[in-house]
Amino acid sequence: MGIFDFLKGEFIDVIHWVDETRDTLVWRFEREGHEIKYGAKLTVREGQSAVFVHEGQLADVFSPGLYMLETNNMPLMTTLQHWDHGFKSPFKSEIYFVNTNRFTDLKWGTKNPIMIRDADFGPTRIRAFGTYSIKVNDPALFLTEIVGTDGEFTMDEVSFQIRNIIVQEFSRAIAASGIPVLDMAANTGEVGKLIAQAIDPVLAEYGLSIPELYIENISLPPAVEQALDQRTSRGIAGNLDDHMKWKAAEAMGKGGAMDQSMGMGMGAGMGMQMAQNMAQNMMGQGGPWGGQPAAAAPAVAPPPPPPVEHVWHVAENGQTKGPFSKAQMGRMAQTGDLSRESLVWTPGQDGWKQAEDVAELAQLFTVMPPPPPPPPAG
Repeated sequence: MGIFDFLKGEFIDVIHWVDETRDTLVWRFEREGHEIKYGAKLTVREGQSAVFVHEGQLADVFSPGLYMLETNNMPLMTTLQHWDHGFKSPFKSEIYFVNTNRFTDLKWGTKNPIMIRDADFGPTRIRAFGTYSIKVNDPALFLTEIVGTDGEFTMDEVSFQIRNIIVQEFSRAIAASGIPVLDMAANTGEVGKLIAQAIDPVLAEYGLSIPELYIENISLPPAVEQALDQRTSRGIAGNLDDHMKWKAAEAMGKGGAMDQSMGMGMGAGMGMQMAQNMAQNMMGQGGPWGGQPAAAAPAVAPPPPPPVEHVWHVAENGQTKGPFSKAQMGRMAQTGDLSRESLVWTPGQDGWKQAEDVAELAQLFTVMPPPPPPPPAG
């Protein structure tokens, strides 16, 4: 190898980055001791920015495009290198490529319940979880405030801090919104926008922005959800008379000798009841039998409302399915669509749990019986 080939290999004249990952925010161009040739080609692809750091000082930021590293497009670097008189020589600078694409489907959630004041329930606690997206708006500021000298900076290194900011601002936004707890499920989009607007100024100090924030679920403590179930049951009991009439008419309308005999028996019973009522009215009004007015029949308490059947939601791949009845959950367990490790939730349950940890669902996963004993000898 000749001396010119050796010198040519010592200088880097093509600079670019192809991201083969899904979570890299910043990647430093590795020089391995080589100097960058003056006039080298810099390729910055869409969704990237290139930041030059010279001797510890941030020099230039390049947006997407193809550049020749010369004095006309490197003003600050030219000043640092004293190239104002046309002095052309190799230089050593650290080059950081910053991914400016949007990172989506990032998870957030409240580890502990959040205390709020509600007009209906008073002081109460709620939990919430969802997804968000993040984007680098100011590569230079992000590199200065967060990355530092890290040669490869991933989303995992900053997502924990962002989740803490989201939970903090979620508490403030919920308290200031004045939205009742019962209406939050219908206003998750509005609440998400309020939280994103509150978080943006904080993240802007790091050169970041949060384009979207979604709330997938807001849950109440088990005691509050139980009170809601009881209130719903009382609402059903208010129309219990109409409900029982409809059930009786449905039973009478079905074919079969048994249903007909039941209908005849009910009709006879109703006729006897009407006759008794007429006799009591005649006696009470001084009819042919005379006597004193009959005493009013004691009030009979209505039967208790039917028990409320639990319905279940299943979390799978970041999405919520359901609701499913217990019978549907049993069929899903038989077909393999529901496993012991599946995350399930029902009103009244504090957060998501594995199906095998819920007593009502654990019985769905029956254990196969052991093989039968061998027949007796002889």
